[in-house]
Amino acid sequence: MDLALYRKYRPAAFKEIAGQDHIVKPLSAAIKLGHISHAYLFAGSRGIGKTSIARIFAKEIGTSPNDVYEIDAASNRGIDDIRELREAVNTLPLESKYKVYIVDEVHMLTKEAFNALLKTLEEPPKHVIFILATTELEKLPETIISRCEVHHFKKPNQEVLKDVIHKVTKQEGFVLEPASAELVALLGDGSFRDTLGILQKIIGSSKDKKISIEEVEMVTGAPRQTLVNEVIESLHAKDTARGLKALLGAAEQNADMKVFVKMVLRKLRFVLLLRYAPDFEKTIKDEVSEEDFAFLEKIAGNTKSAISSETLKMLLDAYTLISYAALPTLPVELAIIKLNGEQKN
Repeated sequence: MDLALYRKYRPAAFKEIAGQDHIVKPLSAAIKLGHISHAYLFAGSRGIGKTSIARIFAKEIGTSPNDVYEIDAASNRGIDDIRELREAVNTLPLESKYKVYIVDEVHMLTKEAFNALLKTLEEPPKHVIFILATTELEKLPETIISRCEVHHFKKPNQEVLKDVIHKVTKQEGFVLEPASAELVALLGDGSFRDTLGILQKIIGSSKDKKISIEEVEMVTGAPRQTLVNEVIESLHAKDTARGLKALLGAAEQNADMKVFVKMVLRKLRFVLLLRYAPDFEKTIKDEVSEEDFAFLEKIAGNTKSAISSETLKMLLDAYTLISYAALPTLPVELAIIKLNGEQKN
């Protein structure tokens, strides 16, 4: 059985970490100076490298694998589990100067377990380092947070994810069209793990070594580019019916409406950049297919186009409302109707 890509390409050194320089640099500097804290708290969304950096940190301070203990707080969340931990920390390391305890999803601990952990964090043995990781910092008691050195992880942006995608596909012997990599990065939604999981599905079903945008759409169920372009064309020409029909088509494909609108927003941004900042032309060419670039360039150059900064603003507002709407398409439908003018037959 092939190893999952996110495990196969898990960073093994600080220099391999992408998109978290604000975490890596201070940690590296602290290690060199010997300024090691007894407790760290890594906060950020899922799949962005919290556990990877925790493992690398343990290795960089000379801790052998036999002295690194990983605990999933989602499965070991009770006071008895923490009592066992409190007893275990008092034993000396087997092979290293430190014992490192990596506690993932620490926000899942019960109130009683937090109280028990607090006592250990207040007076830990000198040979023990805790690295707590959480996706929900707001659920942690302030008493726990205040006793840790806190590091806030960022979601990797599109450029960082695309770079990872290209590196992995190259090493795997595949070639992705620029538009394919862009879509995979978009679907990855700021998570290295999710991005590589999507990429694995695509690679696993590819008949050859070149992956087209159509293959990505087919495997992932992503909205078709043609429907995205139809919405843009409708906003360009103030054709409400055309835009609503494309939106319905995306909904009938069971497309994630937030992903669909993200794709529309991305292309609308390109239209405005081509119109007002021609220096971006090469960058945009590298990110879309040749056919899409011609489509966007044509709209950007049309002085009668109805697409403006207001178009982007209204669709951004619609995007934020999708999660709260009774019907996910409704905020987008209303935005298209308002932007195009309420037309009566």
